[in-house]
Amino acid sequence: MKLYHTPISTNSRRVWVAILEKNLDFELIEIHLDGDHLQSEFVAMNPFHRIPVLVDDDFTVVESLAILDYLETKYPEPAMLPKDPQDLAVVKMVELVTVNELAPALYPLSSEKMGWGTPQPQEIAKAKEKVNTVLAFFEGLLDDRPYFASNTVTFAECVAGTVVPLLPWVGVSIDGYPKIQAWCDRLMSRPSWQQTQFTEADLGAFVSRRQKFLAQSEAS
Repeated sequence: MKLYHTPISTNSRRVWVAILEKNLDFELIEIHLDGDHLQSEFVAMNPFHRIPVLVDDDFTVVESLAILDYLETKYPEPAMLPKDPQDLAVVKMVELVTVNELAPALYPLSSEKMGWGTPQPQEIAKAKEKVNTVLAFFEGLLDDRPYFASNTVTFAECVAGTVVPLLPWVGVSIDGYPKIQAWCDRLMSRPSWQQTQFTEADLGAFVSRRQKFLAQSEAS
């Protein structure tokens, strides 16, 4: 099994965490988004030029949520999706709200750090409002169990749990959400989260390579 990824990508990291939590043997292959994703070998695996990509034997899977479902079906132990209908719905809601609502709101909040430019104040305010709407929703979904709808880690943690703990880094406090704060603390103590956490050096290298790539693209 091979996972093509970029260290700072939350899309990649959710799959990386899931593979570690399932204790699967795999090879991690870093793809730099300064041209690696345009090479013919990679484009043959994913014509959309995006990571992550999972190659398992002779089967290739793109799109992180599809990869997670593939892993759960082929490698069902330990289980990372609940069987109870309501619990499963909670996990899927967390996954999809993270992807469709939370992640887009983070773009203006992280754009300066990522080297994408300086957003307007109204963009930042609107993004923070959306993030807090998501946090309030998530706070309401957490019950007396340690994880979303489960006593064990699920894909809700893999997806939301690789994004929400980064919010203070982009200027959004989670102090007003005690259940979420405790949930984040539990996740950050797990080896899979510690092993996959990107560093400031990873970020700096990504921004530098990406800016050079964009400059070269504009000049050509």
